[in-house]
Amino acid sequence: MHPNPVFRSTQAQHSLEFARTRSFGTLAMNADPAPLFAHIPFLLNDDASHADLHLVRSNPIAHTIRKGAQAARLAVTAPDSYISPDWYGVEDQVPTWNYVAVHFIGQLELQPQEHLRALLDHQSAHFENQLLPKPPWTSDKMNDGVIEKMMRAIVPVRLHIDDMQSTWKLGQNKSDAVRQRAAAHVAEQDIGADTQTLAAWMTTPPSTD
Repeated sequence: MHPNPVFRSTQAQHSLEFARTRSFGTLAMNADPAPLFAHIPFLLNDDASHADLHLVRSNPIAHTIRKGAQAARLAVTAPDSYISPDWYGVEDQVPTWNYVAVHFIGQLELQPQEHLRALLDHQSAHFENQLLPKPPWTSDKMNDGVIEKMMRAIVPVRLHIDDMQSTWKLGQNKSDAVRQRAAAHVAEQDIGADTQTLAAWMTTPPSTD
């Protein structure tokens, strides 16, 4: 997380809404000789006290949590973009990268296998509903026994969330005019991810009140 407090003062509700909409992140856990990572879709519950997800049974993180709950961090990121100093229209600036990141910190725990089908159905419904008016895909469209066979290869997991940290680095340390000049250039370029959304947020940063 960026240490400058001006980038860390966005209302928690904005960060939660961003994470719920994104619903995809990087799960990280300490390990020897190097940290373990998994890139996963997830679902936050209503009060953001936990996030549900699933892992391939052979994933090293899944192996580790079979021994018991483990400390973990789930990082949710994008949009992001490179910022050229020339775009500000003022002197003595340096290149930087603007981005949004939300981290959930807590204990990662294996869940009973009988919870898996409901989790998968909940996850698919979350994303399929965003594709309306396309008729939603549901698991009951699969032939008998197929999804049960596939589920043997994955396990349900829950991250019990103790803390949330977020960075909304949108140029809030610049004047409105300077930041908006840079935002206009971000919208025209394609260095990064979802630069149109980032430009819009740079133009009108989320509230800190």
